[in-house]
Amino acid sequence: MTSWTDTSNLVVRIRRHIKRTELRLLSVGVIVFGAVWGFLAVMGEVREGETMRVDSAILLAFRHAGALATPIGPRWLQEAARDVTALGGTLVLTLVVVLSSALLWLHNRRAQALTFLAAVIGGDLLAEGVKLMVGRARPELVPHLDLVYSSSFPSGHSAMSPIVYFSLAGLVAAGEGRRAQKALLIAAAIGLVLSIGVSRVYLGVHWPTDVLAGWALGTAVAVVATLALHLFAPHRRETGAVAAGPAPPAKP
Repeated sequence: MTSWTDTSNLVVRIRRHIKRTELRLLSVGVIVFGAVWGFLAVMGEVREGETMRVDSAILLAFRHAGALATPIGPRWLQEAARDVTALGGTLVLTLVVVLSSALLWLHNRRAQALTFLAAVIGGDLLAEGVKLMVGRARPELVPHLDLVYSSSFPSGHSAMSPIVYFSLAGLVAAGEGRRAQKALLIAAAIGLVLSIGVSRVYLGVHWPTDVLAGWALGTAVAVVATLALHLFAPHRRETGAVAAGPAPPAKP
């Protein structure tokens, strides 16, 4: 028979779980609302042509005034920019997504694997849909230092990299016990996403506002995906407690 103490402890755990869930949902709502609002605001300004002066000034700041085909910085920085931008390209992200999804599936985390795939595919379709709707031309102000195939707004690299890397960082960080480790994973993902976006402007293939809009759109999708991945974590119960493992063997 369940004792009064056990019942009280269960009620306390449920209340704590509800409070944590409410705080998590509130935080997600604020971030997603802010990201979506930022994306729509930038898109509105871009469609009205209000950002061209700032976009052009920033784009030219990455090139030598007398030789627009040459970006600022040493030669190795140009090579590094191409390497970094490739981390947000279709091939690399596809390999990361396929491998991560396969690992989740093999660890019997099939709901998480499907959620991750749905977030990536949905985010890609959303970004491509906006590209078709806005139809912004690529910058012609400076020569391109990377191959491009689609319209400019929003930056696909900047949109997809947070969806993939933020979602994975949040998923891995949830399994870490120390805050320092969690902070390191999240900081590394943020640094990677920022670097990829800046590299697109440095290489002259995107306007800065393309990158800002991509970051906003990708972050909104990534935050929702991360929440869903946590909710589908197999070790969670309705009380929020971690499922207990097998009892240790008795000592002889």
